[in-house]
Amino acid sequence: MEVELKIGDSRSLKDKRKVVKSLIDRTKNNFNVSIAEVGSNDILNFAILGLSFVSSTSRFVDKTFDKIINFWESNFNIEIVDLRRELL
Repeated sequence: MEVELKIGDSRSLKDKRKVVKSLIDRTKNNFNVSIAEVGSNDILNFAILGLSFVSSTSRFVDKTFDKIINFWESNFNIEIVDLRRELL
């Protein structure tokens, strides 16, 4: 999954990186997925994150990605601008 985020209270790149690092660390710990910032690294209020994990069923993948999005929206001051999912 690739997600483009707009970060709410970001007034500097330091603020942005603090939010992105927290979001990445908490997502890894709670959902056991691989996640990294893959784009918009130097843009103040935007980040593009890439996530991946392995499962035997596509249904589990969809449910997990939905849980991650809900977790982000309820715990971080972000807006999801674009979302792309791909199953292989």
